[in-house]
Amino acid sequence: MSAGTYTPRPGAAPLPRMIAAQTALETRMLLRNGEQLLLTVIIPTLLLVLFSAVDIVDTGSGASVDFLAPGILALAVMSTAFTGQAIATGFERRYGVLKRLGASPLPRWALMTAKTLSVLVTEVLQIVLLTAIALALGWSPQGNPLSVLLLLVLGTAAFSGLGLLMAGTLKAEATLAAANLVFLLLLVGGGVIVPLDKFPDAVQSVLGLLPISALSEGLRDVLQHGAAMPWAEAGILAVWAVLGLGAAAKFFRWE
Repeated sequence: MSAGTYTPRPGAAPLPRMIAAQTALETRMLLRNGEQLLLTVIIPTLLLVLFSAVDIVDTGSGASVDFLAPGILALAVMSTAFTGQAIATGFERRYGVLKRLGASPLPRWALMTAKTLSVLVTEVLQIVLLTAIALALGWSPQGNPLSVLLLLVLGTAAFSGLGLLMAGTLKAEATLAAANLVFLLLLVGGGVIVPLDKFPDAVQSVLGLLPISALSEGLRDVLQHGAAMPWAEAGILAVWAVLGLGAAAKFFRWE
């Protein structure tokens, strides 16, 4: 045995390992949080089952689940990437967690990368669960899976940018109230459950520019109607992603 066998070697772990460890931690914290689970799993699941089983809203011709499933998938993305992330990050900022993590060997951009990866992992779990439930309810999805994947990624980027912007500029209590209010408003007016054509024409044009409307309508075009790629909706999501992430990077305050 050499003299240096047990010599300490202080120093930071490799960056990929730090990001992976932080991603795993963020994901465990999210899945253990009852309020987060309510937003990300329970509410979308209940809405999907309830509105598919009970004829409350006129969703047009065909099975209700064929209209509802794409909208609920969009809602799941919004609940995780926007509402859940905004609230969690806002309170981490208030309690000084972000400030302390920012002083650790993990770079700030790597911390945000870990948070984004945690959102993606959670979304995968959501989509698998909701898809299984929708299929059990008689859903018959169509379209190209790659188009669906692109829309989900663009939607995640758009909502993540907006969520981080809110969390990094408002107080935690204001973020909590605003994020939940926006969630409820977009649930009603974002084409998730109520078709956009049920709103007045003047309102439709405005609602159609919202990220939740673009994501739900884009997913519906592909999964319900078999469209190749809804470029208009993808373009709207891309614009929101660029604006949201750019503003979050510029105005996010760590303290």
